[in-house]
Amino acid sequence: MNIQGLQKLTLLDYPEKVACTIFTAGCNFRCPFCHNASLVTHIDPERNIPVEQIMSFLKKRWRVLDGVCISGGEPLLQPELEAFIRRVKEIGYSVKLDTNGSNARLLRHLAEEKLLDYVAMDIKNSPGKYGTTIGIGDYNMEEIFRSVDFLLSGAIPYEFRTTVVREFHKREDFADIGRWIKGAERYYLQGFRVSGDLIRPGLRAYTKEILVQALEVVRRNVPNAELRGVE
Repeated sequence: MNIQGLQKLTLLDYPEKVACTIFTAGCNFRCPFCHNASLVTHIDPERNIPVEQIMSFLKKRWRVLDGVCISGGEPLLQPELEAFIRRVKEIGYSVKLDTNGSNARLLRHLAEEKLLDYVAMDIKNSPGKYGTTIGIGDYNMEEIFRSVDFLLSGAIPYEFRTTVVREFHKREDFADIGRWIKGAERYYLQGFRVSGDLIRPGLRAYTKEILVQALEVVRRNVPNAELRGVE
């Protein structure tokens, strides 16, 4: 496992859980608005945190923490991920996976093995603009569609989420997304925040007023949609 970050306590990353968040390095997308660019384009092997160090921490915090959120980067790129999660589950933690949905087979496998308790999948944009939004012009959407269909089946608790960026998302995109994930249990429009660790600087957020309008469009097909991280 290439682990390059550990947030020891979070009340936000895992719904209804007191958790920690583990950040894996490496991603197959190049989203210009990614706020973890150092885990995507500037991976430093010297920053790796040994798995045994993580396990020691988790054992010490057992019963103080309820869950472990595995984020990235893209965790499903890690060859040792299944074995790592098994060890986390053996300690007694609930596990939440953050993913871009690009490996539907592995996502389904981990869920069927009862290794995941919650999945948060990014919906980067409407299907027609996916490649541009993830920095890969001619991207094959097949795995994304499979991941979305699997989660919509209700096999495991999940949420979809979209980080909304002025340069990439327009009103018609929210209409398309709503039709695509119609009836989703949970969907969040997240406000874009400018950080010092972006792949492409200079991107902008929408105002809350515009995001509320986007939410109204999405709710035509996803009544449970909400805003997140919007002040």
